[in-house]
Amino acid sequence: MRQKITLKEISRRFNVSISTVSKALKDSPEISEKTKEIIQAFAKEHHYKPNNIALSLKNQKTKNLGIILPEIVHYFFSSVITGIERLATEKGYNVIVCISNESFDKEVINMQMLANGSIDGFIMSLSMGTENKQDFHHIKEVINQGMPVVMIDRVTDQVECDKVIIDDFQGAYNAVTYLIESGRKNIALISMPDYMSVGNLRTQGYRKALEDNGIEVDDNLIVKVEDPYGGSEVIEDLLVNHTVDAVFGVTEFFAVSAMKIAQKMGKSAPEDISIIGFTDGIISISSSPSLTTVSQGGEEIGEKAADLLIKRLEDPDYENRPFVTEIIKSSLVKRESTL
Repeated sequence: MRQKITLKEISRRFNVSISTVSKALKDSPEISEKTKEIIQAFAKEHHYKPNNIALSLKNQKTKNLGIILPEIVHYFFSSVITGIERLATEKGYNVIVCISNESFDKEVINMQMLANGSIDGFIMSLSMGTENKQDFHHIKEVINQGMPVVMIDRVTDQVECDKVIIDDFQGAYNAVTYLIESGRKNIALISMPDYMSVGNLRTQGYRKALEDNGIEVDDNLIVKVEDPYGGSEVIEDLLVNHTVDAVFGVTEFFAVSAMKIAQKMGKSAPEDISIIGFTDGIISISSSPSLTTVSQGGEEIGEKAADLLIKRLEDPDYENRPFVTEIIKSSLVKRESTL
């Protein structure tokens, strides 16, 4: 079954702006009768039906940017908001933040609500529910209606748009390599499910680091945790039933959870077990011992995402440029949990 034709496709067909197409379909007096007649006839022939998800036009700017994030409890996402807010304020924009709570349905509702004239474009990070379902229709629909989207952190190749990510693979690779160079060989991984882009990439980095250093990957030392703030039982099972001298957690919460469980078992970090997490947040700094982490640069990601979005909104030349993926380099912040 053929997909519904969009405003974007009609605008390309007649080499006019999306705003012109929308006005022509609304019979606006600003558009010539000849142009309206041609566009309306084409739309009727191809069964075009307007969608209420994104009716705001480029010449009716709200100067608001819509931000949709899985959560803001996590230090990383709160730092991303700080970066977005700083750059947006400099450029004269406001930000409206919505939280999906890792829910696909909530993410769709947030996007529909904001796209209905409230904002000019989106910065978003996919929820766990969306990545699990692999359903991105709501994002594609907004983009097809002419509203730019910038994805950050958790992204998908199935949506063509600008993206800002961290070097998740390389960050994990460097962290595990550091553990190996400090003499650790039985390195466990606490990760997210593979359907989550960042968890998958960090797992690949972990595996590659072991392989490149001649250490066989032991799948018994890899656990995947669905709950981003859970997993204590499987982590304890991992540390109690297997020989582990180091842990790489793909979040700082996973890493600190492993450290606490190891301490309850009578092990000390870093003497008995070295531990590295991902995200250099408050938990990492205040844990005892303090946690070695891979820094994600949340504020830099936020600023870059806001810059890309505002350029799409304001620069006529930029609007037609190819989409880009900006990769922010990570760094290893060494603290007390490693040798």
